[in-house]
Amino acid sequence: MILVTGTNGFIGSKLVSFFNKTKRPSRSLNRDAIDLSAESKYLDSKLDSEILTNIFLGVDTVIHCAAKVHIMNKTESDTVATYRSVNVEGTCQLAEKAVMTGVKRFIFLSSLKVNGTNTNQGKLFFSPDLKDQTEDFDKENIVSTDPYSISKFEAEQELWKISARTGLEVVVIRLPLVYGAGVKGNLASLIKLLEFNLPLPLANVHNQRSLIGIDNLIDLLVCCIDHPNAKGKTFLASDGEDLSTPDLLRYIASSMGRSARLFPFPISLLKFFGFIMRKQSEVSRLIGSFQVDGNYTRKTLNWNAPISVKEGIRRMIKGI
Repeated sequence: MILVTGTNGFIGSKLVSFFNKTKRPSRSLNRDAIDLSAESKYLDSKLDSEILTNIFLGVDTVIHCAAKVHIMNKTESDTVATYRSVNVEGTCQLAEKAVMTGVKRFIFLSSLKVNGTNTNQGKLFFSPDLKDQTEDFDKENIVSTDPYSISKFEAEQELWKISARTGLEVVVIRLPLVYGAGVKGNLASLIKLLEFNLPLPLANVHNQRSLIGIDNLIDLLVCCIDHPNAKGKTFLASDGEDLSTPDLLRYIASSMGRSARLFPFPISLLKFFGFIMRKQSEVSRLIGSFQVDGNYTRKTLNWNAPISVKEGIRRMIKGI
């Protein structure tokens, strides 16, 4: 039996749908249900111990998708402490209860932003298991400074402590942007701009970004459920085909049956307008590079993404 948390979210909902279609036994744990007698339960840092015990009955693998995630309009209350409450304390409580109830493996979905915010200097992000590749990074580049990334990194560290103490088989997967039908956030905004056929000042952007389609991510997660080489490892996930922002927009537009209307515009002015409009992070994601080296993941698990980026984007636009 597989327990999936965060099943009201994008990744968790798709994962449970896949398990239902393939008739693989699974159970859901999410935030929506108020009736605690129902199959789905609320998950936070103060979840009732008896409820957790019941939800874990017969479970041998947990895929922990639930998290307090980035929000676009942050408020003063969005501090590190609020992220830690769910992403660190809630994760630890879940893992401790998993150990007590005999769960064998705990798969934790982390963020690639734990590694840093960009790879604009031409460096790729590597799995921390590859010490010879990561030792050149300064500490400031290994962990981002935003509350979400800090909480994800701290959760990883606490899980490794629990694993060392109890023998729980922890698997960490650090994710870049995950795309697919129903995706939200910045990618959804870009899709809307293309739907309106608006010209975009991005023709001069020559970045490279790693992505992973939801079908490829699910395939990777299924691989990690049973693979003997997965335990105790941190994997960086990607489709294995990095795209520039203009190429991504062209793929999306092509799936809509149209052409992307891109025109050249100075990168320095894009940064300037992002600054004065307080959209620096959004502009940075559009023009910056964010790449991973996926060789460790592919070689360790003998895994390759089954769906191409072009096909994955087509499925996203068609709602498949």
